[in-house]
Amino acid sequence: MAKNENPIQQEEEDLIAKRKEITKYYKDNIPHLKTQLQYEELLRDIEKTRAERMQAQMFIAKSSAAPPAPEVKPEAKAQPEVKRTLKKAESND
Repeated sequence: MAKNENPIQQEEEDLIAKRKEITKYYKDNIPHLKTQLQYEELLRDIEKTRAERMQAQMFIAKSSAAPPAPEVKPEAKAQPEVKRTLKKAESND
């Protein structure tokens, strides 16, 4: 009956026990999380190195490629120039 006599104290003891359990859980998982962090950092470094290598390859390819030829526009057929004159007005004399 000791538990029923003081429910507030029992709740505090339960909270303390739960906190200890949670703290132990986190501490037990820290080595795993550190390993995961190291794994993620390695993946990041690999992706960064790949991107840098690809960028360098693209730069080399662009710099060693021949300059682009000037674009040739198809010319319209030359039409003979028509000389335009004014119409002569008819006079009513």
